[in-house]
Amino acid sequence: MPNISGQNYIAGARSAQGSVVVQSVDASTGEALPYEFHQATEDEVNAAAQAAASAYPEYRALPAGRRADFLDAIADELDALGDDFVALVCRETALPAGRIQGERGRTSGQMRLFAKVLRRGDFLGARIDRALPERKPLPRPDLRQCRMGLGPVAVFGASNFPLAFSTAGGDTASALAAGCPVVFKAHSGHMVTAECVADAVIRAAEKTGMPKGVFNMIYGGGVGEWLVKHPLIQAVGFTGSLR
Repeated sequence: MPNISGQNYIAGARSAQGSVVVQSVDASTGEALPYEFHQATEDEVNAAAQAAASAYPEYRALPAGRRADFLDAIADELDALGDDFVALVCRETALPAGRIQGERGRTSGQMRLFAKVLRRGDFLGARIDRALPERKPLPRPDLRQCRMGLGPVAVFGASNFPLAFSTAGGDTASALAAGCPVVFKAHSGHMVTAECVADAVIRAAEKTGMPKGVFNMIYGGGVGEWLVKHPLIQAVGFTGSLR
């Protein structure tokens, strides 16, 4: 069985400052599972956003190939999660094992796809429109464009896709590929799953030498409002209702 701490992930370390504890439950029976999670305080949400912001300059400056190595390492860690992990996800979500195994493959596949895009280089969208000196009524000079990253991104886990649209899902993969550190808000319906996947992301970050704060995760109900209103968060990715 995995070692579940139930603590928030901030700058590569664990944090449990708050007194509110939320329980993981079996989705089929409603039975409480033996895992408790510490709801993030406003100070912890602030610390997670600051950790992501501090990591941004170094992470964004890494060569695309280094970020691709990170994404490939995440994919490898996800594929290595074993039968115990699948069984836990099934208990938290009431989804069958075949569905979870397939979704795990989709999730690691997304990471590898973004890694390929990074190595290919066309994600930069670099373009030069040559001058048109004879254009009427006014000439046009050279126009040079290149897409750049935004900064820290908040990502919210989806209820019905515990892997492919959650901790290491497509929103997280695209943000990390673009050079944007992530603060992930775990969905309260599958917190054990979120922690197992977050551990995989952290292991990959350590193996590939990523800066502390490249990936952070918080738990709890209502804490997302603090996150999306935080001045350091530059974008939000989520699947589901606005609420």
